[in-house]
Amino acid sequence: MFDRLFPKKSAPLAGAQATRRLKTYSAQSGYAYQYYFEGHRPLAGRGTGTEFVFTVSADRKRWQAVEVRIPDAAIESWERAHGREISSTERYAVAKLSLFHAFDERPAPDSMCEPVHVRAADVQGIMETLGL
Repeated sequence: MFDRLFPKKSAPLAGAQATRRLKTYSAQSGYAYQYYFEGHRPLAGRGTGTEFVFTVSADRKRWQAVEVRIPDAAIESWERAHGREISSTERYAVAKLSLFHAFDERPAPDSMCEPVHVRAADVQGIMETLGL
């Protein structure tokens, strides 16, 4: 109960570029999203893995953080099946394409406030899409 009242602070973000670049994605949902990559950090208190954080807007007025959570188990499943490790660049690609999938599948920008949870099947599909 104490943890719910006073949650641990998340680790600082790492891996972002010195200059943020605004990018745009036209989703199948009909919205055009703008986003920045803010960085990544270990999943704190939610198992092992990596959390990629993006700042997202559909109207350039309201911005919100969107977390893409990739558990190590999802990555390890692909690595075992293919006999090699997924590089940090490939992990970022999995996070970004998972974000795009959420843009396409979620009905409205308000639903983007929920984290994106990546499963082993998602990793498999994305890596196939990338030809890896």
